[in-house]
Amino acid sequence: MTAFIMPVCAKQPGMLESLRHLLLFVAFLVFASLPARADDASITHARIVLSEEGYVLNADFSFDLNQKLIDALAHGVALHFVAELRIERPRWYWFDKLIVHRRLEYRLAYHAMTRSYRLNIGSLHRNFDSLADALHTMERIRNLHVAPSDGFDAKDKYEATLRFFHDTTLLPKPFQLSALANSRWGLDTGWTKWTFTSEMPAITTQPEEAVEEEETTTIVEEPAVEKAMPGATITE
Repeated sequence: MTAFIMPVCAKQPGMLESLRHLLLFVAFLVFASLPARADDASITHARIVLSEEGYVLNADFSFDLNQKLIDALAHGVALHFVAELRIERPRWYWFDKLIVHRRLEYRLAYHAMTRSYRLNIGSLHRNFDSLADALHTMERIRNLHVAPSDGFDAKDKYEATLRFFHDTTLLPKPFQLSALANSRWGLDTGWTKWTFTSEMPAITTQPEEAVEEEETTTIVEEPAVEKAMPGATITE
């Protein structure tokens, strides 16, 4: 028995070394494919309110582009961002039922000839003289339609999750490979989750006392829809 096992064991170190390298490579790919979350990217405010057109989402994000993304813009690389909303109705007897899934897509590009930034939000577009102004518009969502006025049942509770991120899968192919190994291409707020009913569908990440103040002002004033900044208003 010993004479039979020894030759096999002699070959195992090389096989084990190859297997170890393979596992390390697979682990690297899995880790690199995870969305990189920027420490300064967050959702500071989110509300689902009932308007004349139905239920709409109002949200505010806070983020900054790092130098890697700014340099890419300056060299003509368009950046794509996504605000993704999911609303589900929990079910104790089965998987939660997906009620709403909305993706609002952004495309930000720099035009060297005009020295301006062009921002596409869904089917709308607008030009900006500065990157700061374009980013300020991206940080605000107003009146994004998510459901008709009868879309939610008053007796049910719903779970909403919201996320804003840089979609690196839409980068040019060479940059996609770079993004896999370099987390500086990533920007992700992570998911913000809250529970609401159709009678009180609002949430905010601000302190509770701030929420009470906005309850008396936001719902009344928001139909005006920020007319001073048409680029910041998103409607269907």
